[in-house]
Amino acid sequence: MFLNSIFLEVYSIINFISVSLTILYISVVLIFVRGWSKLEYFKPDLANQGTKVSIIVAARNEENNISSTLDDLLAQHYDKELTEIIFIDDHSTDRTAEIIRSYANVRLIVLNEDRALNSYKKKAIQTAIGQASGKLIVTTDADCRMGPLWLETIVSFYEKHQYKMISSPVMFFEERTFFERSQSLEFLYLIGLGASTIGNGKPSTCNGANLSYEKEAFYEVGGFSGIDDLASGDDELLLHKMAEKFNNNIGFLKNTDAVVYTHAKPTLNEFIQQRKRWASKSTRYKNKSIIALGVCIWAFNLTILINLFAGLFAPIFLKLAVIQLLMKILIEFVFLIGVTKFAKRQELLVLLPVLNILHILYIVYIGIAGNSGKYNWKDRMVK
Repeated sequence: MFLNSIFLEVYSIINFISVSLTILYISVVLIFVRGWSKLEYFKPDLANQGTKVSIIVAARNEENNISSTLDDLLAQHYDKELTEIIFIDDHSTDRTAEIIRSYANVRLIVLNEDRALNSYKKKAIQTAIGQASGKLIVTTDADCRMGPLWLETIVSFYEKHQYKMISSPVMFFEERTFFERSQSLEFLYLIGLGASTIGNGKPSTCNGANLSYEKEAFYEVGGFSGIDDLASGDDELLLHKMAEKFNNNIGFLKNTDAVVYTHAKPTLNEFIQQRKRWASKSTRYKNKSIIALGVCIWAFNLTILINLFAGLFAPIFLKLAVIQLLMKILIEFVFLIGVTKFAKRQELLVLLPVLNILHILYIVYIGIAGNSGKYNWKDRMVK
């Protein structure tokens, strides 16, 4: 009787926590659904554009990808007289700088830091902004692809709304394996999440592979000052500074011509290193409610694992875990319907049930690993 009493009490506590966190997670994702639906598909006006733009790309050891990126940037339909393309070579040890020099109408800055830094990318971007002549700064990565209307669409969106910062969509493409297709679905969830928070007027995430902001606004918030000790965060942490300074005057560009494409990570180790880097920014968020929400979502995933493990000894816990898992799959499916439709990748939705258990393991692990220790980025150990 005594042991039964303890068991029932433990189950009651775990059940209460699990149900509460499940309801919270469902509520949060429903808010994401609302935020995504608030974002209207943008129809650009490509006539009479007059904004001077500086495209900035930090590159390190990208000799295998950089020619494609350069070709796409030079093929943009936007007025060449209003376009400045700046590449910053971040101490490459391959032919990256040589390839950039072979292109006309592209400016190369060679980063030459003789002291060790933790954030070379922020240093590279800030150096380029200091020499840029454009009113609007547009950043992307040296392994990305974009269509010829990419820049025109961004400028049209900027000129219509005058946002201080614009987050635009990034997607994976040319997947060759199940692992890479799985990343595509998860990445679409993250892009949709960031877009939805902007749609709700509470920006939280974005991606530096497709980010635009006013040069003047960059300096008004102090650039990367205060966040330059962290290797990552040239996108999200800058977003938070912009949102705080300019009363959330941030836009998300919902248009397929504005998409930037990149590749998923081919190996598990590269994937883990990337996600540890992304997670490392979370403790530096100024908005503590975002941190608290992230902890709750992490705890929700943890309770599913705990209940699955406990279910090996008591089936009642397994039942609770299954209910949580089904609710998680269902609400994420509802959210991803709209996001995958926008991306024209609805076929990825069939992966959602299979991936959920693995995704739960990944979330719990990254939540710990991403906020402790170092990680490898561009053949450097950083933190």
